[in-house]
Amino acid sequence: MYEETKRSKVVKYILIGIALLFVFVMLVLPLVTVICEAFKSGAEVFWQAVSDDYTVKAIVLTVEATVFAVLFNTVFGIAAWSITKFRFKGKKLLTTLIDLPVTVSPIIAGLIFVLTFGRQSPIYPLLSELGIKLSLPFRELSLQPCL
Repeated sequence: MYEETKRSKVVKYILIGIALLFVFVMLVLPLVTVICEAFKSGAEVFWQAVSDDYTVKAIVLTVEATVFAVLFNTVFGIAAWSITKFRFKGKKLLTTLIDLPVTVSPIIAGLIFVLTFGRQSPIYPLLSELGIKLSLPFRELSLQPCL
């Protein structure tokens, strides 16, 4: 019995070591690298780059997207919790809506996106009039396997 406890402690410490190594390699090391590269040319150059109009707009957009994602996840989290806790009409529909982003493949989702908002869609003239443009990043990368 004493031998089993000793082995389980060794396994426990090995697993903790592996977890800490993983956190260091995947989180701490890249963070230190980014900070070192950012300040490589000095703090003044870093501050000029951070206070640039485009950088500020990118930071604001990131914060807005984060707030939206948190709100969206909160709503779906409460919906998922209510599915497990209560019985109500529309429970299957709510379950389907929650499962939909997981079950639809990214290719089909991209196709739906293009068909809904692309130049051939019925709402494209309205989007164009409002100045909203469709942007598909990595077009060349996504079309490459098709060529």
